[in-house]
Amino acid sequence: MGSLMAMFVGRHINKIDKKGRVSVPKSFRAALQSVGSNILYLYPLFKVSAVEACDEAFMARLSASLDDLDMFSDEQDDLAAIVMESAHALNFDTEGRVQLPREIVEHAGISSEAVFVGRGARFQIWTPAAYEANRAQAFERARARDATLRLLPDDDRESGK
Repeated sequence: MGSLMAMFVGRHINKIDKKGRVSVPKSFRAALQSVGSNILYLYPLFKVSAVEACDEAFMARLSASLDDLDMFSDEQDDLAAIVMESAHALNFDTEGRVQLPREIVEHAGISSEAVFVGRGARFQIWTPAAYEANRAQAFERARARDATLRLLPDDDRESGK
């Protein structure tokens, strides 16, 4: 697998069955398949009660970024414990569902429904109520800061293609 990463956008709410299985949004599954990934990696977010998910290429980037931190530092140990040690590699069933691990469900407080939120190269899974509260706070923080975004140059334009 090259350096291609899946791209996740949009917001989708899906029901969770009694066995803890949830259907991953079709567009998210298609994004994973487009980069040849059949495995979904999940890990808890430590700043909020939610879960982040990514493909294998992004997980490899995370691992390399952790390796770039000072060896044996508290920062490296803590982040490796949160991300790598708590990560789960999930396979899809024939209906496009994944079985959410109990510790992931408990961390995010997920019960009957989950909202899948695209974040570009990754996506997050929240309870709908927690997501709406967080989204409102993020909107207000961005507005208060008068947030802007500097777009990175388009690689094709930079190389004259």
